[in-house]
Amino acid sequence: MIAARLQAQAFDIAAEQAALLAGRTDLGAAVAFTGLVRADDGLVALTLEHYPAMTLAQMQAIADEAAARWPGVFGTAIHRHGRLLPGEAIVLVVTASSHRGDAFAAAQYLMDWLKTHAPFWKREEWADGTARWVEAKVEDDAAAARWD
Repeated sequence: MIAARLQAQAFDIAAEQAALLAGRTDLGAAVAFTGLVRADDGLVALTLEHYPAMTLAQMQAIADEAAARWPGVFGTAIHRHGRLLPGEAIVLVVTASSHRGDAFAAAQYLMDWLKTHAPFWKREEWADGTARWVEAKVEDDAAAARWD
């Protein structure tokens, strides 16, 4: 099972991984990926808007698909929402398996699909006072397409 969570508050990366691995002696690999808000050329904040029930349902569907593709993998996928500042963590994916290949593949799949299929609307705020909605990126779609 891979559990999806949606939250405004920061998460503790080490605590999340420790909770996932607690009491497990059957594992050979754990992979953790943390996505951060970048301070690109004067970005002062990134705000993520969403419809909670729809977003969480889609995130869990993505997690369920990953679990079906890699049956021996379990994990956690957490995505934050609200106003985030540069340097803050925005997403965490932790996967674990008896073998590293499955843990890595499931983590990559989760990130590629969360990036392109989880319904978030992202608004960037800039130091000059302007703001804009973030457009989808062709390279993100290409990364997700490799899993089809």
